[in-house]
Amino acid sequence: MLFDTHTHINDEAFNKDFDDVLHRADEAGVRQMVVIGVDRSSMERVFPIIDHHAAIYGAIGWNPEDAVDMTEADFSWIKVHLKHKKIVALGEIGLDYHWDKSPKPVQHSVFRRQIRLARAAGLPLIIHNREATADTERILREEHAETVGGVMHCYSDNLDWAKKFIQLNFFISFGGTLTFKNAQLQRDTAAEIPLDRLLIETDCPYLTPAPFRGKRNEPARVRLVAEKLAEIKGLSLENLAAVTTANARRCFHLDTDADRDSEQNK
Repeated sequence: MLFDTHTHINDEAFNKDFDDVLHRADEAGVRQMVVIGVDRSSMERVFPIIDHHAAIYGAIGWNPEDAVDMTEADFSWIKVHLKHKKIVALGEIGLDYHWDKSPKPVQHSVFRRQIRLARAAGLPLIIHNREATADTERILREEHAETVGGVMHCYSDNLDWAKKFIQLNFFISFGGTLTFKNAQLQRDTAAEIPLDRLLIETDCPYLTPAPFRGKRNEPARVRLVAEKLAEIKGLSLENLAAVTTANARRCFHLDTDADRDSEQNK
């Protein structure tokens, strides 16, 4: 069984063939996934999906590129909707210095407020970090994010930084970029990450793995990520799938007795 820990199947790119996308995921062995909302409209689209699909969980949070647009009403909305029984994380949140829309101080403020919100709710974080690694690590440390931990989404930094994030109780998640020809740094890093801290994801509809680059990504293709990671780690696909699924369920607190009973009764 595979667990895609980061999807955007709430994106309009899936409007026309949503059921087919889920069917292909099931055929590929993808039995569980998390759908992510990053602004008000995409967060609102998370709930109809998780309410109607037992094996799909949700995460909501305000993305850093649009930090300048987050209102107090949006923050309050997130706080209320974190209480939904199938919201398993707050995210994706973080810092993004690639785009120039939201000033760094605004991003920092929005990031800190949401970390505090996750700590109050007892939920793990899903972290977006682009060209902002030092500040991301510093803010997570200063805000004691290790008390809830979470996921470093679509990890692309080196091993030294990965070790720092692992010390902060974070899992390291790899996506389709692991299969790219120019992604040797990610492969070298993945080779050294402890098995009990590894996750896999698609970030669909983005970051489609080889050999399908340029086409829309979807959850079924997390299998290609798993195959590459298994190759890197010297494991069978079955073993890698079992390890990363167990890690995901531990990260998102899905291993309670109640959850197991629910899964068995579906």
